[in-house]
Amino acid sequence: MNSKTQKALITGGMGFIGSHLAETLLRNHYSVTSIDDLSTGSFKNIEHLLAYPEFHFVIETIMNENVMDRLISECDIIFHLAAAVGVKLIVEKPVEVIQKNVLGTEIVLRIANRYRKTTILASTSEIYGKSNDIPFKEGSDRILGATTNHRWSYSDSKAIDEFLALAYHKENQLPVVIVRLFNTIGIRQTGRYGMVVPTFVQQAVKGEPITVYGDGDQSRCFCNVKDVVEGITRLAEHPDALGQIFNLGNAEEISIRQLAQKVKEITGSGSDIVYIPYDLAYEEGFEDMRRRVPDITKAKSLIGFHPKVTLEESLMEIFQFTKENLFPGWE
Repeated sequence: MNSKTQKALITGGMGFIGSHLAETLLRNHYSVTSIDDLSTGSFKNIEHLLAYPEFHFVIETIMNENVMDRLISECDIIFHLAAAVGVKLIVEKPVEVIQKNVLGTEIVLRIANRYRKTTILASTSEIYGKSNDIPFKEGSDRILGATTNHRWSYSDSKAIDEFLALAYHKENQLPVVIVRLFNTIGIRQTGRYGMVVPTFVQQAVKGEPITVYGDGDQSRCFCNVKDVVEGITRLAEHPDALGQIFNLGNAEEISIRQLAQKVKEITGSGSDIVYIPYDLAYEEGFEDMRRRVPDITKAKSLIGFHPKVTLEESLMEIFQFTKENLFPGWE
């Protein structure tokens, strides 16, 4: 990085990943501005950053083009994380998901192109859809369900984001990098929108039933946010990453049934594990991926990406954080 202080703009900067990214960038001597409309983020996530003179925040939607024009013109690099996320939100508010993801990203990229600003676009493992070509490689084909199933609107909206970013790079040489994130977990993540790990931990701590959707045999790979943010920042600073897509995640697979059992063990909870059919959990005809495993060879080759935090360490960290927030003072 140059000796000159780099100015970073984080959209969705008061969200789970955005707040951790802001911490890392500030430690790396960036000046950071976070913009968030607080629809899924929380001001509490960045309160501890207010002591940094190089940290600034704006509570506003990225759909406000006047505000975005000013912020992007003043920054050196954009980390575009703002998006409608979470399976629950996707099913319940499909219009919001499509509009925020597609129109919001179009605004960010159009203005970034106006001022020639490097843009890091956060995408998702949902891109791969129902494909069984495991592990997922960046160039793998996508297999999706019918448009009548709202489940796949998120995947398609993020795919359009990727197409648009790559089109700006091809036609206008806009410096862009796309990162596809696989089930990122850590402290400050909320279970409000269907995120499985914070939901399980909170249920276990409260002594409530741990609710597994489907048969529990579907599997996922969970990666600690610290590892993900390190990968994002290193890709942002590597010139050979421009115009490319990278998977960021952990390749160690676990079934949701096993995850529920592991949460019970780590928390010492007496909660029962109960199974709820997808039709009751979400909507009739809901489809899910059976497996979601990243091939991280590309990121490993370019930046030496290798997740360091184990799932057990992540769960213990989330457990302690949840206890402190639900029951302050409880040992």
